[in-house]
Amino acid sequence: MKSASTLSSAFLQPAGQTLPASLLALRFDRASALADLVLPSRKTENWKYSAKHLKLTDDMASTLPLDASVETATDMSGYTIVLVNGVVRPQASSYPTLEGLSVQRFRDLSEDDATLAADLMKKSISDQPAKAGSVNLSLLNGARFEDGLLIQLQPGTVVDQPLFVIHHTTANHSGSAYPCILVAAGNNSQLTLVEDYVSSGDSPVMVNTTTEFSLGDGANVTSVRLNTEGQTVQHMGTTGVRQQRSSRFESHSVGFGGTLRRHDLHVRLEGEGSECKLNGVVVTQGSQHYDNHTTIEHVAANCNSEETYRNIAADKSHAVFNGRIHIHQDAQKSNANMSNKNLLLTNGAEIDTKPELEIYADDVLCAHGATIGQLDKESIFYLVSRGLSPRDAKVLLTMAFINELVDQIPVEQVRDTAHTGLNQFFDQAFQEV
Repeated sequence: MKSASTLSSAFLQPAGQTLPASLLALRFDRASALADLVLPSRKTENWKYSAKHLKLTDDMASTLPLDASVETATDMSGYTIVLVNGVVRPQASSYPTLEGLSVQRFRDLSEDDATLAADLMKKSISDQPAKAGSVNLSLLNGARFEDGLLIQLQPGTVVDQPLFVIHHTTANHSGSAYPCILVAAGNNSQLTLVEDYVSSGDSPVMVNTTTEFSLGDGANVTSVRLNTEGQTVQHMGTTGVRQQRSSRFESHSVGFGGTLRRHDLHVRLEGEGSECKLNGVVVTQGSQHYDNHTTIEHVAANCNSEETYRNIAADKSHAVFNGRIHIHQDAQKSNANMSNKNLLLTNGAEIDTKPELEIYADDVLCAHGATIGQLDKESIFYLVSRGLSPRDAKVLLTMAFINELVDQIPVEQVRDTAHTGLNQFFDQAFQEV
């Protein structure tokens, strides 16, 4: 019988040492814990559809150049911080200067702040025991990060503009990058964080990201995540969220497919009266692959969650959605709703969806649903009979399917970028009509 593949020791070689002692110690512990990690296979529950796309070769284990030269965006309105291959570029960034808001790179942290960052990472969602039968590759980020951001909001702080974090990966040769962001939002604070993942070059590389949110009582945080990286970038991202009493977390994710795209989003509603809203849009074409895994844990009573994800797959591409809602025993009066709708544009495309409800409380209101289908031929015929071309009719129906979520993104620049990418997708998906 063929033995299981383990993570190459090349991925656990010592990384740079330009970090405070507490973060270096945490990184060492994570690397030690990953020794002999068995890589996911098709038999691994949470990697069933994605394991075959995962390529962790030794040449990909080397850290991408930390001093790589890139052109950075200059048309962002608001606060902007640029990371290149996981390392903060202060000279290319526009840091916010707002009382009550602290944005620091890991390399510049005082020992006290570094200890806080290490504690946040130790308590991170990605560090929790995995569900039986699953493999958690996000821990690799904790073993290899070279830098990162610690964002702290003092109680009552309201950030007046979105904070953009541009993650630029240089794929000029094989390697990997490990961006890391920690957000500690104090009581009744407010923040909109936009993460924009882009790349240059066409060599096979891996990006393994971690973003952790800790929301105090009454905090209000919006996370916007946009992935437009190149085709050869393997992207594995993890977002973890812990919410306290009466806090609100809102997530908007837009992803375009590649060789492998995966995002794990895990939210814990730990304080009574907290609520979250998760929206996601994915489009794939060619032979691309995108896998979204979400988990919402209702730990406390009187919490609300709403989740809506939509996928569009064309050509021979593959999209995956696995959404899980876990209602704990003490989470009475929970209100949870999950919806996943999927659209196949060709006979060769594939979409797999698995909504899950796990309920241990007896006074809850929960619902979930999933649909997979193709464009309605009668609707296309109706629009064509009114003067539209078959191509325009299909574009209009497809845009209507997805626009409801795109238009909810609260940052205009992200909406515009998403619409531009979607128009390019439609041009290619319907070019032969």
